[in-house]
Amino acid sequence: MKKLFSYILTVSFIVSTTGCKKFLEHAPDQRTQLNSPQKVSELLVTAYSGGNYVLAAESMSDNVSFVNATGNNVPANYDSYFWNDIRAINQDSPTYFWTSTYRAISAANQALDAIKKAADPENYQAQKGEALVARAYAHFMLAIFFSKPYDKATSETDMGIPYVTEPENVVLKNYERKSVEYTYDQIQKDLDEGIPLIKDNAYTVPAYHFTKKAAYALAARFYLFKKNYDKVIECANLAFPANNFADNLKPWPSYASMPSSTEVGTAFTTASTPGNLLLVQTTSWLNRYYNRAIFAFSQNRLNSITAPMGISFSAYRKFSYSSTYYFVPKYAEHFVRTSINASTGTAYIMQPSLTTEELLLNRAEAYIMKGLYANGVTDINTLLSKRITGYTSANGVTDAKVKAYYSNLPDEKAMYTSAILDFRRAEFVHEGIRWMDILRHKLPVVHVYEDGSSKELKADDLRRQWQLPDEVLLSGVQKNPR
Repeated sequence: MKKLFSYILTVSFIVSTTGCKKFLEHAPDQRTQLNSPQKVSELLVTAYSGGNYVLAAESMSDNVSFVNATGNNVPANYDSYFWNDIRAINQDSPTYFWTSTYRAISAANQALDAIKKAADPENYQAQKGEALVARAYAHFMLAIFFSKPYDKATSETDMGIPYVTEPENVVLKNYERKSVEYTYDQIQKDLDEGIPLIKDNAYTVPAYHFTKKAAYALAARFYLFKKNYDKVIECANLAFPANNFADNLKPWPSYASMPSSTEVGTAFTTASTPGNLLLVQTTSWLNRYYNRAIFAFSQNRLNSITAPMGISFSAYRKFSYSSTYYFVPKYAEHFVRTSINASTGTAYIMQPSLTTEELLLNRAEAYIMKGLYANGVTDINTLLSKRITGYTSANGVTDAKVKAYYSNLPDEKAMYTSAILDFRRAEFVHEGIRWMDILRHKLPVVHVYEDGSSKELKADDLRRQWQLPDEVLLSGVQKNPR
């Protein structure tokens, strides 16, 4: 069913009631006029959402478990573990992610509008490409968390998210919440138009923008959700035509001599680090809470997850907090104080939002779904060459090992599907991607609580979709059903 809702955009105006007529005839700041490619590029810096989904997504998944009742009680962790609607509206919450992401969409649309009105739009093609792909990315991420996953059988009736393609020029504006099918069609349209226009040499720091590789990585994730496995493989091959994935993976063995988790986390999130195809600055307390919340990782649980098929990711650096909470350092916080003497402020982290590792394992999964198991094994072993200290082919994956480890499963397809999902779980621990895999494959999740009781989130449980923010619901839009 189509529903209308009002999307509220905060528009700030600076109005002066004093001064002479001659002064008022001039724009107070010429930089507000988007009349050059450089100015549009500067605007597009804000076309990437500052919201962070990792803490809530990890807490909903089967990665974390109850560790200690004295851990940090954070709504994005606690409420998510119980699959309740998250009470908080600040950073790391679904509400913050929603508003930040639509703010990014607004910036992309403003850039596209300026390009459309420019006297020389041919000089803005690189900016147009970035804006279109950034818009597609933002809508796709909203669709992942707030709508049901793409399912060919139901996508025409499942509710999508509003796909906004024009700048807001009024305070209240109505939008339709159309179907998942429509949402995905619009994402694909923006990707198809935008990717060919992207020019990597337009960026000073490419990892902070949609380069060709990052755009193809986004497209591969998108087509994995759509189960178009040929397109996943095609996008991966276009990103790395020389198939040199191994040279572009995060070099975990080189982190062995780093003495602190902060140093490892900084290296993991640096723009020059191989593997980081798109880094996004997000406002988040993630670095403080993913490794010391009530529901987190014990030593045994982390060791188990990072040893798929009994093959340990031995190059991973693992640290503990108070010898209770265990983690792989993947983030480093930048804390900005409200004033020089203040103890309060805002925390930021650089989030690796698209990586070579994900692109490689997306291709591996696509191969496996097509029955090309040997190709999938090759890609998994490429990853392991940077995850196992002293890697040799002898300690990698083989067909015989897969079939022996998953011998309880009914057929070869099920065995290899379980294998790739386990390796993805190990690689993306603390990154929120496990929850995306749970959504895509409709996997059940069991959570155990402090008193030893447990509950299961079944494949058709409606709480898998985040609830829309209250301020949007108040304007008349239908809630995600519960």
